[in-house]
Amino acid sequence: MNMELSRRGLLKVAGAGVAGTSLGAMGFSEAEAAVAAHVRPLKLANLNETRSICTYCSVACGIIAYSKGDRRKGERAELIHIEGDVDHPTNLGTLCPKGAALKDFVKSESRLQYPMIRKPGSDRFERVSWDFALDRIARLMKDDRDANFVAKNKAGLPVNRWTTTGMLAASATTNETAWATFKVAKALGIVGFDNQARV
Repeated sequence: MNMELSRRGLLKVAGAGVAGTSLGAMGFSEAEAAVAAHVRPLKLANLNETRSICTYCSVACGIIAYSKGDRRKGERAELIHIEGDVDHPTNLGTLCPKGAALKDFVKSESRLQYPMIRKPGSDRFERVSWDFALDRIARLMKDDRDANFVAKNKAGLPVNRWTTTGMLAASATTNETAWATFKVAKALGIVGFDNQARV
């Protein structure tokens, strides 16, 4: 039987074995059993683990999010804890202060979770669907590009520039996603392109 064991799992098994063997050898097996009966289970033991990437910068540290509630049974998953992923090659379990505070970011009452629009003349934002938001963005981009695209400069040389719209890309992505994003921007002719990691 092939069994995969992570570094964390190995340490748990080894630690429990050493503790049990040591206490038993010293004659504390009955005392240990009495203490263990009154010790509450680990806080994270029965939670769902989800591996992900920190959303803050382009370092892309690995995180483990612990949630309570089985979504397969229709339950709402509630985030309980976030920590660094010791098996991730980028950060090996460490997190910067921003990454360590991710739970507060996720649970913040002011966190934007849905597309919002503020109509002309309005003093408030209204929630809209993702379909509406994406269709509106695409429509406005197409209209602006059609009106302002510069195919050739004054000397007649092809330049294919679109200078009236810019793009700000996200930094917490893979190299492949960043490459594809940049290619899309340049294929459209967008000149103003920057990344959230530098802002």
